[in-house]
Amino acid sequence: QVQLVESGGGLVQAGGSLRLSCVVSGGTLSSYVMGWFRQAPGKEREPVASISWNGGRTYYADSVKGRFTISRDNAKNTVSLQMNNLKPEDTAIYSCAADLGPGLTARADAYDYWGQGTQVTVSS
Repeated sequence: QVQLVESGGGLVQAGGSLRLSCVVSGGTLSSYVMGWFRQAPGKEREPVASISWNGGRTYYADSVKGRFTISRDNAKNTVSLQMNNLKPEDTAIYSCAADLGPGLTARADAYDYWGQGTQVTVSS
């Protein structure tokens, strides 16, 4: 059974940084496209970033381009999201997800496995 566990969320002031991690167990990380999604209160879940199996291709939502960086270490079964210059509008529950499909996608319905999520709160 594939399991994803996120960590690294917390409370930070606007302009600050956080680094989220997602550890994958029960499967081989290199088999998956990995993505980060977020959901703020009262809003729909939205894609944040995704990364191909070898890290060669990435996708970023326009709202986070230039501020967030997604990376992966297949040897450590870990995917990370470095978030810099955080804004109050980044406040949400952040979840990582794994996709067995062949292509890089931002569509949540393409992802096969999901973590429980970690709360990120950015104060103004």
